[in-house]
Amino acid sequence: MIGADRVISAACRYSERLPVYLLLLAIIYLAFISLGLPDSLVGAGWPVMHEDLGVPVSFAGGITFIIAVGTIISSLASERLTRRFGAGLVTTVSVAMTAAALLGFSTATRFWMLCLWAVPYGLGAGAVDAALNNYVALHYNARHMNWLHSFWGVGASISPFVMSLALSADGDWPAAYRGIGLLQVGLAAVLLASLPLWRRVAAVRPGEPTAEGGTTPAAETAGVGRGDADAVGGADGQVSIRTALRIPGVPSVLLAFFCYCAFEQTAMLWGATFFVSDRGFEASAAASFGALFILGLTAGRFLCGFFADRVGDRQLIRGGFLLGAVGAVIVALPLGQVSFVGFALAGIGAAPVYPAVIHSTPANFGRANSQAIIGIQMAAAYTGTTIMPPLFGFLSGRVGLWLLPFYLLALALLGLVMTERLNRLPRRPV
Repeated sequence: MIGADRVISAACRYSERLPVYLLLLAIIYLAFISLGLPDSLVGAGWPVMHEDLGVPVSFAGGITFIIAVGTIISSLASERLTRRFGAGLVTTVSVAMTAAALLGFSTATRFWMLCLWAVPYGLGAGAVDAALNNYVALHYNARHMNWLHSFWGVGASISPFVMSLALSADGDWPAAYRGIGLLQVGLAAVLLASLPLWRRVAAVRPGEPTAEGGTTPAAETAGVGRGDADAVGGADGQVSIRTALRIPGVPSVLLAFFCYCAFEQTAMLWGATFFVSDRGFEASAAASFGALFILGLTAGRFLCGFFADRVGDRQLIRGGFLLGAVGAVIVALPLGQVSFVGFALAGIGAAPVYPAVIHSTPANFGRANSQAIIGIQMAAAYTGTTIMPPLFGFLSGRVGLWLLPFYLLALALLGLVMTERLNRLPRRPV
């Protein structure tokens, strides 16, 4: 009877605060759009920006490298920051940092100024990415993780159009940064006002400890993977990078995540060039075919949200890598213009992998360890996107762009092998 009373009491508390849960979810959706908004600005505006700044076109790599280093550093520090200040405050401050950086970009008249503002942009982007992903993995269902990352794609798809409008107005690329920066300022203000909601949702979300120290119904009726019983942090509860890397399965998931993010970024960066140089398409058509990958990515994540909870993270990851590999094979075949279908399939296949890997982290490694491991996963992701696309450029310069589908196929298969190794590890219930 006592156990039943606790279940009923917890269920009542959760139902009373359901509007709070939904309100915070809406704010997090806005935050994910905001994450995607700045990601395409440099690439979309650089053809004009480098001329205005008087630097070679190749200098874009310097900006993206500084941003990547910042994101890796802040991702690795996210566990310490989130544990001390909470996901809500870390997200708020990080969005404010990216807003300041974007407004700084809009005032830049020299290349070194862009490099300077790239530092807070990278630090803010990495911290908010890790903090938000871990919070959603702990407190929301798999379908929301997929839809949220679909909304990231919406943001990433909007920003090139914002830059295009700015460039059409006498090449005023600073206006695009200024507009997106002001949107980020508004979001930071909303996040600041929402800080009390983060603690309230964490206290009543099913499967999580309640504020009163008990558990809500889902946690009382089922195990949740390795769980807190397997926490490996020190006396202060923090999990060091070295300790996290010793947890069984962590090296495998990091390599899988590295491969996935390298697959995604290489396809987006080199797709259009491949269709022009290797398949002989017109540049305008090739740009459209290259965009099919990110469109498939965005649409695939939206569709996966409808069945993610029923299918489960493992099946989504396995199917995603397999379909990505099939898409790469189709692109490799001598099918003429039909080969672009493979690019769309690769995008659809890639769609659920990122959200499912993140969402499965608490179940695979324990809630107490998830923030540290997700931070390392973000660092692995940014390392993959920083190293592997330029590596393909180096290799293709020596053997030809025909290598692209085989390069993507190798990344997809290695990612699949690593996730299957992780799946073979036993799960221990709480």
